Amino acid sequence: MELIPKKLLFFLIRSRNRVFIPFVIVYVLFCSYLAFEIEPSTFGTYFNAMWWVMTTLTTVGYGDYSPITTLGRTFAMFLYITGIGIFGVVIGKVINSITVMKRWREEGKMNFTGKDHLIIVGWSAKSELAIREILTSEPHVEIVLIADLRKTPILEERVHYVRGRATEEQTLLSANILKSKGVIIFASYIQNDVHISDPILLDGKTLLVATAINALEEKYKARIHVTVEVINQDHINMFKHVRIEEFIPSYEMVSHAAVRSLFTHGVTDIYAELMSRTYGENLYEIEKRPHWNTYREAFFELLDEGATLISDGSDLYINQKLSDPIPPKAKLFVICDRETYDKIKAAPHS
Repeated sequence: MELIPKKLLFFLIRSRNRVFIPFVIVYVLFCSYLAFEIEPSTFGTYFNAMWWVMTTLTTVGYGDYSPITTLGRTFAMFLYITGIGIFGVVIGKVINSITVMKRWREEGKMNFTGKDHLIIVGWSAKSELAIREILTSEPHVEIVLIADLRKTPILEERVHYVRGRATEEQTLLSANILKSKGVIIFASYIQNDVHISDPILLDGKTLLVATAINALEEKYKARIHVTVEVINQDHINMFKHVRIEEFIPSYEMVSHAAVRSLFTHGVTDIYAELMSRTYGENLYEIEKRPHWNTYREAFFELLDEGATLISDGSDLYINQKLSDPIPPKAKLFVICDRETYDKIKAAPHS
């Protein structure tokens, strides 16, 4: 007979949660029923009996209810013995579940279910810097990193790792790409812990990822903002058949800045500030206000509010066309700090 509790305990330890949890629930309900049947006058209601069973199984009871008959006290001793074993298994399974979830998260095996997040594809020094930038500048935005590494290369609360090839639909869906703000595809120099340096292979893989995202857009009738890093600028023509919103020039911009620095000393400092947040300034897109007719009206009104209008899309020659009308679909960009930008967005304008 003494082997029965031991066998039962081993069975519970080995059982899966879908079996174990219902067993515990049934066990508590049944013991509550027996307690109430044994001493109905002591407990008064079935709920009070259940309360006593729960406190007896998990602690030593609160003393508000206690059996007074020999049968009732014998049953209580049975609960003491079984309760220690069963709830010990409960605690063990909870801890094990937490450990498993932590391991799955680190290994990129868990799907991301949030929305309005940013997706970074590919792991490199640049993608790490991009993640750090987002964590610093956007405190409420979550990030999903897609890479094919054995474990996540970055442990941050707001960074969720999905392991897999971004060329596969299931990997992209695991990152919940359809509900994301957008995707940045960085050249992935590491694949299965093997370093890749050939620009053709790097840009070719980037092209395949962009194509996979476009196919997903067509299949689910979605629109996803895609920004890609191209290692060799000559390869940009390869992307003409896929929809890409923006390109990240890897070498061209650096080379241009280096050359200009020889003729205009200090120009690299300006480039660095525009590409970083050293002084808390940043580029932001703002909506055209209904009462703005020309760029001049927008320029001076924003200047009074602490922001500098610098471009309409990629057109940086605002100062030469102040008298021109602002088109309805203008993409106006300003330089200012985050606090000023938030005030501009929140201010009512007729």
